[in-house]
Amino acid sequence: MTFLQVLARRALPLLAAAVSFSSHAQDVLRVGASPVPHAEILEFIKPKLKAQGVDLQVKVFTDYVQPNLGLEDKQLDANYFQHKPYLDAFNKDHGTHVVPVPGGNVHVEPFGAYSRKVKHVSELRDGAIVAIPNDPSNSGRALVLLQKQGLIKLKDPANILATARDVVANPKKLQFRELEAAQLPRALDDVDIALINTNYALEAKLVPTRDALFMEGADSPYANFVAARPDNANSAAIRKLATVSRVSARSVRLRTNATIGNSRSSSHPASRLFARSR
Repeated sequence: MTFLQVLARRALPLLAAAVSFSSHAQDVLRVGASPVPHAEILEFIKPKLKAQGVDLQVKVFTDYVQPNLGLEDKQLDANYFQHKPYLDAFNKDHGTHVVPVPGGNVHVEPFGAYSRKVKHVSELRDGAIVAIPNDPSNSGRALVLLQKQGLIKLKDPANILATARDVVANPKKLQFRELEAAQLPRALDDVDIALINTNYALEAKLVPTRDALFMEGADSPYANFVAARPDNANSAAIRKLATVSRVSARSVRLRTNATIGNSRSSSHPASRLFARSR
């Protein structure tokens, strides 16, 4: 046996092992998300992504700031918690460059008003204290929703970045209290109503379709999406994340709506968002 033949025989097992390793190697994807339902949804789709060669690692955040900063600093590869008006305002205020992933819209969380003091919006007293988020996009979203209920009138009804200064008619003399979005459920004992993002409502064990005095309809433009950076938004792993998330949410919406009224329910965490009130 020649030297080359001996070398080739010894090299073959190593080459086979290398090929086997590469075929099983997975792309690691670090994704920041709010606890409920975003992180729950990501945990739910982990097996599907693993089967496609993506090792999804979910990092949970309880605020709306760190997921974008971590993404900008490349501590994260993507995040999933926000809507476009919020991201636009965040990039402008922080000089960041976070972008929506193409085809990355996953679901819409209906923004709602909650109270422990009144059962119907008509019971609101004059001078009632109304808690709203203090970030520009969500405070505007809250005010637009209040206007749709006839409680206030805005200078520009379509301004999604409206503030309390843009209120031109306030018949009940509502008093607005701006708070961090995460603090709103905890303020329910201290205010008359609070306008709360659905992820924080769910964390507080509120069921939007049951507990909200009023909420956005199906025409809400505030889709929650997967976000990334310009340098990785079109990567194969990110595209797989966006596709699996979107398809999974869509199938849960159809399955949940089809089973309303009988004893079956979906195990997917997003089913609480998609169920219609009975």
